[in-house]
Amino acid sequence: MTAHEAKVIGAYLAGVLRMEMDATKKVLGAIPDGGFDYRPDEKSMKALDLAKHIAEGEVMLIEIAVAGGDVPPPTGAKELTSPAALVAWYEQEVAAALAKVDAMEGEQLAKVLSVWGGMVTMPAVNFLRLASAHSIHHRGQLSSYLRPMGAKVPSIYGPSGDSAS
Repeated sequence: MTAHEAKVIGAYLAGVLRMEMDATKKVLGAIPDGGFDYRPDEKSMKALDLAKHIAEGEVMLIEIAVAGGDVPPPTGAKELTSPAALVAWYEQEVAAALAKVDAMEGEQLAKVLSVWGGMVTMPAVNFLRLASAHSIHHRGQLSSYLRPMGAKVPSIYGPSGDSAS
């Protein structure tokens, strides 16, 4: 991948992440207060753990691209105890990470990174795609928790059964 190609792809994926952030904020914010302990099955993550996994995972994957390698998992969401606080943290941290992506040179985005002890090797820009896919996957998982918790499923890519828009 050339530096120019990586820069174009990076700009596109940063835009996708910004667009997806709105849907993710809706799902995170739809968790009812007191619903953080819900899980549909013993093998499933609790709603709070899953919500934090979504938020922290997205930030970490973007930061891997920015840093050019392994980064420690973010810890800012660990102490959050309300859906609103998690949404605010997520929005602030993703926006800050994406601002760093916007400033990256094509060469940085095209650089092949090997992370997690060599388990994953790919160009830095691919971590932006992974951040999006990871969040979308787990956001869908979390949205399936909402109705059993007594909450409404927000619109994501169009109306849900609980919303007209």
